[in-house]
Amino acid sequence: MKRRLILSRLLSFLSVFVGVLAALIWMFWADIAVFVGIGEVPEKPADVLTLEPSDFSRLDGWRTDDMRASLKAFQRSCVAMVRRDDDRDIGPDARMGTIGDWRALCETALSLDVATIRSEDARTFFQSGFKPYLVGNNDNPEGLFTGYFEPELRGNLTREGAFQTAIYLKPNDMVSIDLGAFREDLKGTTLIGRLDGNRVKPYYDRALIEKGALSGRDLEMVWVDDPVDAFFLQIQGSGRVVLPDGSVLRIGYAATNGHPYFAIGRELIARGELTRETVSLQTIRQWLSDHPDQADDVMNTNASFVFFHPLTTDPNDPDAGPLGSQGVALEPGRSLAVDRRFHAMGVPIWLETDDAMNVDARFHHLMVAQDTGGAIRGPVRGDIFFGPGEDAALHAGHMNRKGRKFILLPASIDPIKLAEVKS
Repeated sequence: MKRRLILSRLLSFLSVFVGVLAALIWMFWADIAVFVGIGEVPEKPADVLTLEPSDFSRLDGWRTDDMRASLKAFQRSCVAMVRRDDDRDIGPDARMGTIGDWRALCETALSLDVATIRSEDARTFFQSGFKPYLVGNNDNPEGLFTGYFEPELRGNLTREGAFQTAIYLKPNDMVSIDLGAFREDLKGTTLIGRLDGNRVKPYYDRALIEKGALSGRDLEMVWVDDPVDAFFLQIQGSGRVVLPDGSVLRIGYAATNGHPYFAIGRELIARGELTRETVSLQTIRQWLSDHPDQADDVMNTNASFVFFHPLTTDPNDPDAGPLGSQGVALEPGRSLAVDRRFHAMGVPIWLETDDAMNVDARFHHLMVAQDTGGAIRGPVRGDIFFGPGEDAALHAGHMNRKGRKFILLPASIDPIKLAEVKS
């Protein structure tokens, strides 16, 4: 009996000892893991745009691309660029020069008649005035290229019948904080929030806005008949709303609520509803339409929310596309959305990637950086504007290809020397 009591107490002591030891190991696991090396997680290096001097002979397809539409896009950018002072940097990277470095090229471009110019003459303009540089992220030239388009929705200016989903104007209580103004290492980082007394809080996320956080403030610009269409409108950033009388309200990006963009295709893959091989704009849209009881929950995993404003049509260019971030009309197949932390608007970019519908076909074209987007992050990232209509939607929905790009800078400047002067 006594032996059993001693054994019982010994087992009890061991149990407590093991429990305490386990607790200590749990408390100090991170330090132990790092000490033995199993917990080390290498930090991802910060994105850095690198430039490697190149030559037009290295640009695959340069001699066969019809660049007249590219010249048209560049002319639109030049109209915006030449309004700025010569001593202003063209963008966030000093290596790309000042407005003064670009002015002569822009003036030459604007003197050309795109309606009558030959394809080879458009190519000669770019080849004679620019020099190409291979873009890298820490010298890695491979990046991801996707696509977007201008969707068409059915809407009404009042809430009635099937028109129950609001497209909102930008709220007037949003505040934007440029963190780069406070710390150099935060340059290019902006926070979006709202004032609550004397404190700044994050702006309402998608779920709260959809539940009515903005109701009663007269921010509803137009009402549409499909919440899924409204969701994809926010991803595309602009669109056309056809009203009951047949007139068209063109709307464009005004602001975002500041929450990070999350691709709901990743959520559907995580749930086992789609696979990496089958996910596309079309399959995501179909899943949301087939599962209306789950659609809101899935769409709300993307907390980002976009606000819009009405766009006016240029009477001199009524068929022009929607306005991009540069404030100029986008050109289908020639306008590229880029990360504005690294790239300047209006810069020509030679893009080498694969076709959206056929991986065995090339998409090698001269583009112009004219737009940006919440999901476009990194020096070698890009989003191709395919235009309006179902064909554009099909291409945009399937565009998810690796590739590389070359930026074209004025031949008169030396990016390395410019960087040295600025530093």
